[in-house]
Amino acid sequence: MAAAIKLAIIDDHPLFREGVVRTLEQIGGFEIVAQGGNRDDALRISKDQQLDILLMDISVPGGGLNAIEPALERHPDLKIVMLTVSEENQHVMTALQSGARGYVLKGVGSRTLAAILRTVAMGERYVCPQLSARLLVDLSSKSTATAKPDVLAELTSREREILTLVAAGLSNKRIGLQLNLHEKTIKHHMTRILAKLNVSNRTEAAMTLRDATEPPARHPA
Repeated sequence: MAAAIKLAIIDDHPLFREGVVRTLEQIGGFEIVAQGGNRDDALRISKDQQLDILLMDISVPGGGLNAIEPALERHPDLKIVMLTVSEENQHVMTALQSGARGYVLKGVGSRTLAAILRTVAMGERYVCPQLSARLLVDLSSKSTATAKPDVLAELTSREREILTLVAAGLSNKRIGLQLNLHEKTIKHHMTRILAKLNVSNRTEAAMTLRDATEPPARHPA
């Protein structure tokens, strides 16, 4: 029998927390080791407890997004999943770029949430499909409008599409499912992307895309 996934929940609404705890305990396979309601609780719990997953809202006092990097600095193996109502692209990107392994909207079905948490515990990343699709459109439009030709010009449209999803934090498997392509095909594209951009890994490729598509900084007159 597989060991239970050790989980902590950070949300500033006690009734919501209790509902999530009750639901996951009924489904089984999860051990809720701690609960909290703010950023400080998240950092304290991640320090004091041996967790597999930290499930956290972004709108807790102190800011859930602000807790991601400090928590991961202490425990790099910790998997953080944001469970929130925010659908803003910037929140999704900030969470993923800070190191979160998942971004899920509140209102998700209880068994779907449990399946997502199991997927993340196994090392996968997850972004709910409607947000990943919207993020793809947003980043692709920015890439078309502001990309530096000497950096991204050699990439095909498919390679740019894949790189955009990589920058959003999706694994090769998730990208394949999103684009209806085999995982081996995604790996092949990634090899070509890394070579064309002259970078050695996915993180550097994502940073190249970000740098190439960010608007130039405005300097005060």
